[in-house]
Amino acid sequence: MPKHRVDEPDTARVIEILAYPSVQLLDVTGPLQVFASANDIVAGAGKKPPYAMQIVAPGGGPAVTASAGVGLVAHPLSSIGAPLDTLIVAGGEGVDLAAMDPRLVDWVRARAGDARRVASICTGAFLLASTGLLDGRRVATHWQYCAELERRFPALKVEREPIFVHDEPVWTSAGVTAGVDLALALVEQDLGHTVALAVARYLVVFLKRPGGQAQFSSALSLQIAEDKFGALQAWISQHLAEDLSVPVLADKAGMSERSFSRHFARATGMTPERAIERLRIEAARGLLLETRLPIKRISQRCGFGSEETMRRSFLRAMEVTPQEYRLRFGT
Repeated sequence: MPKHRVDEPDTARVIEILAYPSVQLLDVTGPLQVFASANDIVAGAGKKPPYAMQIVAPGGGPAVTASAGVGLVAHPLSSIGAPLDTLIVAGGEGVDLAAMDPRLVDWVRARAGDARRVASICTGAFLLASTGLLDGRRVATHWQYCAELERRFPALKVEREPIFVHDEPVWTSAGVTAGVDLALALVEQDLGHTVALAVARYLVVFLKRPGGQAQFSSALSLQIAEDKFGALQAWISQHLAEDLSVPVLADKAGMSERSFSRHFARATGMTPERAIERLRIEAARGLLLETRLPIKRISQRCGFGSEETMRRSFLRAMEVTPQEYRLRFGT
């Protein structure tokens, strides 16, 4: 393992990951491996491991069956008031039943009060929201469940784009593997950039996903509607620099403008105008990272028409300018 200088904490930071029947396996093991790898790297530098992790579950264990039928060795729910640095609530198919258990909800609420910070992975946000601890906060969850989380917990400010959201002292992540991104951010907060980067390199993942605010690509989101608009989406991707107004797209799809707009929004979850903008942003992101083309040429090639139009689109969608994006994620 590579050696890095790190600060040695006085005591190991206690991390508890809450599991339950039918928890998502990667929601638990992904973050767990990040912290375990951080321990290995710090120990390789001759320091004490900074984290003491354990999986806890209602019912006292010793095993809880996660997704894919894998059994996880779990400890009983810890005592209220016991030392705790970070509480992580995992998601999964069993989260709704877990959120209906008043004793478990009370335990999460009380245990969160013992912790320096609390986090949820994926749909674990539903269980954490049941405690009231997310009211008024910005949160993330799996893209497929954002609307449901908003409907059931209207006091939350659900953000659909980010991989994770930090609203001190609460962290929430998007779906499944985004738990790794969140855990790396926690390690970076605790131990610094160098150690977090070493963990990411060891696990062969990005410390910060390139361009990585969006949970999934715009092209992929349109491919969800492949049966109805697959051919059109392929045509759009090859003609981004051309006129892609609703009249043009409706004519290409052989539909009236009104009918096209309605059916497209129903199939893809976004308006045609927003879809085109996101596809153009995605194409521009690739060119910003993979080429040295001037931003003016990229804006023209991707159909923005001008640098200023592309700049406004980037700020609206990603909260960074194209130049900042290239500096941050380019090689």
